[in-house]
Amino acid sequence: MSRTRIKICGLTRAEDVHAAVEAGADAIGLVFYPPSPRFVAFERAAELAALVPPFVTTVGLFVNPDPAYVLQALAQVPLQLLQFHGDEPEGLCAGFGRPWIKAARVRPGIDLVEFSVSHPSASGLLLDAFVEGYGGGGRVFDWSLIPEHLGRPLILSGGLDPDNVAEAVRCVRPWAVDVSSGVESGKGIKDAARIAAFVAGVRNADG
Repeated sequence: MSRTRIKICGLTRAEDVHAAVEAGADAIGLVFYPPSPRFVAFERAAELAALVPPFVTTVGLFVNPDPAYVLQALAQVPLQLLQFHGDEPEGLCAGFGRPWIKAARVRPGIDLVEFSVSHPSASGLLLDAFVEGYGGGGRVFDWSLIPEHLGRPLILSGGLDPDNVAEAVRCVRPWAVDVSSGVESGKGIKDAARIAAFVAGVRNADG
C-alpha cells in the first residue's frame, strides 16, 4: 500500500511549523491571499520557511494573483511548489518556473476530467469543497463526484479533520491529503494535538 502524503496548510506561527514537521507532514502551506485569516506577509513567510527541514516541501498558495505578486513571493520566500486556488488559466500557472498544483472547487455539475485536461502541466489536482470565498471553509464535498481516472496525482481537501480523514483515505485513495481548518483551535492557529491525530488517522488508513 502506498503512503498517503500529508500537507498542513495555512501556517502562521513557528510553533505550528514545528508541530507539523514533528508529526510527519510532507508539506506545509503558506497562504498569500490577503483576505484569508491565514494570510502571511512575505517577510513572515520567509521566517517560517526557514524552519522547514530538507525533504519537507514548502508550498505557496495564491488566489487569482497578479503575476508580479507571485514573482515577488518567489524572490523573498523559498517555495518549492505553487498552489493556485482561484480561476487561474494554465498559462499563468505555468509561467513561474516552479512545479504547481491547481485546485478545483467541487460541486455537482463540474467536469473534473475537463478541468484536468485544461491544466495539462499541473503536477497534481487538489479537490476542495465549493464555498463562498476560497479555501479553509471546513466543508466536505461528495467524494462520489471524483472520477476514477484523472490522469495525475489527486490531493484531497475540503473539511478533512482527525475524525474523518481515515475514512476519506480509504474511500478515495488519494495521492495526498490537505488540511487547514480541521487541525485548528482558531482561524490560523494550529493545534499540535490535532495535527498529530490527523497524521495518525492517515497512517492508520494506509495500513
